[in-house]
Amino acid sequence: MSLFLLTTIAGCSTPRGPGSGTSVAANGPGYYTVQKGDTLSSIARQFQHSNSQIISWNKLADPNDIKVDQVLRVAPQSGSNSAASKMRGDTRPARTNSAPVANEKDAIDWAWPASGKVNNGTGQGKKGIDILGQLGQPVLAAASGKVMYAGSGIRGYGNLLIVKHNSNLLSVYAHNKSIIAKEGQTVRKGQQIAEMGKSDSNAVKLYFEIRRQGKPVDPTAYLPRR
Repeated sequence: MSLFLLTTIAGCSTPRGPGSGTSVAANGPGYYTVQKGDTLSSIARQFQHSNSQIISWNKLADPNDIKVDQVLRVAPQSGSNSAASKMRGDTRPARTNSAPVANEKDAIDWAWPASGKVNNGTGQGKKGIDILGQLGQPVLAAASGKVMYAGSGIRGYGNLLIVKHNSNLLSVYAHNKSIIAKEGQTVRKGQQIAEMGKSDSNAVKLYFEIRRQGKPVDPTAYLPRR
């Protein structure tokens, strides 16, 4: 899942587009006019978003084929229910410390979402884990919560589920063969929400993330020891 899956790449500053030599040229709030020397990656960094978010918001068939004077959306639509915005969680500013907060961690009863060999997630700055398994194997809710998103709207994540557990924490389940839980549904810990698959992946696996205030954290710091 490349959510998308939702990945969020946050920069510490807002640099100018390479070779542009000028400040941001906007075409109304939330839009940017491509300048000479710009690339998709430089624009994403400039507005502190991920490549996949810019691609999704603009429905780009070929992200390498952006043109000078092309107008791109560089912020989600107001009130957008897009998968990318849901991956970021709440819109309030994130805390500077990305380590788990003890009372948040302890207040939620976490469980492993699937059985299988665990590898670190790879690609596009992902910080989650890959759980290798069998096609059709049950994917379970890692904790009780509400399904914020169920679909395939973020390139690289395949069939994706996002479950919100409280105001700070959500979990992400990607590459599913099929999705069982419905958007808006309340699920309990251990309930089957999907079937493991390889949608938008070259191997059967579950890609799993825990995000705190929209930022991915180490899931193994929250999940119980096996």
